[in-house]
Amino acid sequence: MRAADCDILIVPGWSGSGPDHWQTRWEDKLSTARRVEQEDWYKIHRDGWAARVAAAVEAATRPVVLVAHSCGVPAVAHAAPLLPAGTVRGAFLVAPPGERAIRAIPGADPAFTPYPRDPLPFPSLLVASRTDDYCTYDEASDFALAWGSALVDAGDAGHLNTASGHGPWPEGLMRFAGFLAKL
Repeated sequence: MRAADCDILIVPGWSGSGPDHWQTRWEDKLSTARRVEQEDWYKIHRDGWAARVAAAVEAATRPVVLVAHSCGVPAVAHAAPLLPAGTVRGAFLVAPPGERAIRAIPGADPAFTPYPRDPLPFPSLLVASRTDDYCTYDEASDFALAWGSALVDAGDAGHLNTASGHGPWPEGLMRFAGFLAKL
């Protein structure tokens, strides 16, 4: 699959991925990409965030590929049972937060955790760092195993966001292109 053949839905995490974040840059660069907007980027709510992902998927006019970062990753997992069968062709999941990290966010919906443990109904690839302050590699590996995701070890990469030096993240874009090619 090529980027031009699908609707790429960018699913940011808490705070919505600012202007220098790789998700925002990819959204600007990829002509078929658009952001899944949340009602409030600072209030993580399981049902609300999952419903927004589901609504964006339902509004798509082509096959969908999800690109989620941080809190957007469990939002995709929560949304998976709500998605129309066969519409989502794959999910590129990056730096999920651990469940303890979610519970530490002021005002976070307690129902956001625990994360679903059912396999995702579409192919997925989970990219995780060994030095993510919000999720241990072992936790990320456990999520990948539960969801049926291929796991990519990003090494010493922090939370794979702007603060960890991953503004443009060209290596991630190359990995994403490889993921698309296999769909």
